[in-house]
Amino acid sequence: MSTTLITRRTALLGAGAIAAPFVVTTSFGQTGPIRLAGLVSLTGSGSPFGPNSRLAHQAVVDEVNAAGGLLGRRIEYLAEDDQTNAEAGIRAARKLIDVDKVAAIMSVWASAVGTAVLPLCWDNKVMMLAISAADSIAALPHQGYFVRTQPHTELQGKEFGRFALALGAKNLYLMMPQTPFTETVFKSIRETVEPKGVKVASVIFDGKKTSFRSEVDEMMRANPDLLMMGGYQAENIVMAKDLFRANFKGKIMGFAFGITPAFIEAAGKEAAEGMYGVAEPSPAGGSAAYGRLKALVKRDTLDTYICQAYDHANLAILAMAKGKEGSGTAIKDNIRKIANNDSAMKVDNAIDGLKPIAEGKEIKYAGASGPCKFSDIGNIIEVAFRTTQVKDGKLVEMKI
Repeated sequence: MSTTLITRRTALLGAGAIAAPFVVTTSFGQTGPIRLAGLVSLTGSGSPFGPNSRLAHQAVVDEVNAAGGLLGRRIEYLAEDDQTNAEAGIRAARKLIDVDKVAAIMSVWASAVGTAVLPLCWDNKVMMLAISAADSIAALPHQGYFVRTQPHTELQGKEFGRFALALGAKNLYLMMPQTPFTETVFKSIRETVEPKGVKVASVIFDGKKTSFRSEVDEMMRANPDLLMMGGYQAENIVMAKDLFRANFKGKIMGFAFGITPAFIEAAGKEAAEGMYGVAEPSPAGGSAAYGRLKALVKRDTLDTYICQAYDHANLAILAMAKGKEGSGTAIKDNIRKIANNDSAMKVDNAIDGLKPIAEGKEIKYAGASGPCKFSDIGNIIEVAFRTTQVKDGKLVEMKI
């Protein structure tokens, strides 16, 4: 979608029925609460990740409220389901912004939703802390009301290219549904591998189809040694079955968010065996923040998205504390002050950061997803990637 078309007026056209939010409150007896919101994918392609984001947000808010709240006020958390759909996301965001008066919208997963909702955020001075990776989002005139902890898609495309070279690919075939980031990913892969002599062919498919046999047959005629199966989980399940029936013998890689334990179960162990999940930002697995989050949500292992959601909530709270105001503008003006200052006191959670901020000290937040440093347009600066492979029906982390 072009920048000129993304306006408050176009966003208003998506308003409609409003679903009941997920709300937890505590009684503090102060003036009004500070409200933070998760706009998360509880249904649709992002549904494997949305519930965990909501869980992480709530855990952070509960912890801060139990310690006395923020700026003498309790924090109220609300979550809405964007259904991994732009129109539903707009309706949910309108409710959160216009009715609930939230200071921040956190952990928007799908790029299509992020693209549609961000104009509402900047127009109403609401901060968006996102996962959405499409490069075009950061290029919007968001006036600083946007950061993301997920690496943008140009970086992800380059990671796919580097991985293809590491596998020794000579004939690479790219298959992706139409998304806001498809062309960027294709371009980055080509720029990385073609100078090394790798032949590249690509196709963009309709992700709503119930079979991809025609696309698979076309790919088979090209006889690639490596296929990028670049869909979301639902598309990948269908395509993996078609590839298995077609007896494709080449290597297969895809976005890690589309090659998950649920994908393996639905596609079948034989169809999924050997596939690589690529371009997943690696959580800070050995960090104190990672261990703290595991204890808060009572999970033995954490994916990158629950870690990013945890960091979103902590960053929003600490930035408001730094700005001494419970608003989106306070987050916008202060998030880099508490995230980019490498020489300051290191903290990995809101509880440990609120006291030094109140004492006038400088802090540097780094969390469960890793360093949280942001460029002027909101992109994450420092990212570590990891690659997984399906072996005997389970995802195993690889070293390349």
